[in-house]
Amino acid sequence: MSDERVITPRAGEEDQQIEKSLRPRRLAEFIGQDKVVEQLRIAIAAAKGRGEPLDHTLLYGPPGLGKTSLAGVLANEMGVNIKLTSGPAIERAGDLAALLTNLQKDDILFIDEIHRLNRAIEEVLYPAMEDFALDLMVGKGPGARSLRLKLPRFTVVGATTRLALLTSPLRDRFGSVHRLEFYSIDALYEIVMRSARILGVECTPEGAREIAARARGTPRIVNRLLRRVRDYAQVIGDGVITLEVARDALAKLEVDHLGLDENDRRLLRAIIDLFGGGPVGLSTLAASLAEEVDAIEDVYEPFLLQLGFLQRTPRGRIATRRAYEHLGIPYAERIVDNGAEQGRLWT
Repeated sequence: MSDERVITPRAGEEDQQIEKSLRPRRLAEFIGQDKVVEQLRIAIAAAKGRGEPLDHTLLYGPPGLGKTSLAGVLANEMGVNIKLTSGPAIERAGDLAALLTNLQKDDILFIDEIHRLNRAIEEVLYPAMEDFALDLMVGKGPGARSLRLKLPRFTVVGATTRLALLTSPLRDRFGSVHRLEFYSIDALYEIVMRSARILGVECTPEGAREIAARARGTPRIVNRLLRRVRDYAQVIGDGVITLEVARDALAKLEVDHLGLDENDRRLLRAIIDLFGGGPVGLSTLAASLAEEVDAIEDVYEPFLLQLGFLQRTPRGRIATRRAYEHLGIPYAERIVDNGAEQGRLWT
């Protein structure tokens, strides 16, 4: 269900096709993530000055913030090729060996969802990252022997939404680790204006800012909303995205002024109506919504936590006063004495 949402940060097939034309190619074109961009700019200049490949780089943060785009930018800035793969796609050690042996000097190997690599694959990756060597077992049984192949120096760029799921040995082999944050409305506004120019869409500053304000701090979502509003402007309006057109289009998409859609509001109402505002365990909440636990944790929660609508506690999730106010529900504040709920004060 979450993959069908217009504000899901995960990429669909349509997104992957459109994003290629909208992705920045150079650091100078990359909008937002100023700290990360500046650190990468220094790393690139230093690596070029030494005539070496970049240090292995790990990018982490919620989906849709530009980890894949940054990997492509790094390759362009270094003037090298990039090979794209993902953790689930590498099923056997032979798959990884094939990727590594096809790399040229200084190339970048981008591994998306790197936390989903299985442990056997990681064991092959360790010496490749550390010693630029590939250890293979030749033969079987008593006659088996180890063979070490030398690899050209290369760079692994890993991307993950779940840093905590990376094993310590793998995490320690990345010399450069960067967290991508949610984008400000100003940064998303710039992205809307840039994407509108590339797509050939006429968009007023007011219309662009309205789209940016509802994009949940995520470039992938802002570009998707822009395309949906463009369609509405073309069919209902005169093709120009104005403030009024943007508001009408987003209202029909059920995306409110904070960027929440009906599924977000359904999650908050479930906590409030079904579980008295919480705490409620994650698996129980997911079951009540007929959603996967990972979808709740990776897709719904990050933005709701950022807004201060949810709290994570040892006992489960709790809806905050802000969530009640946003839904127009009177807030009930619990009075707890010695771990037991004694009563409520209605505010």
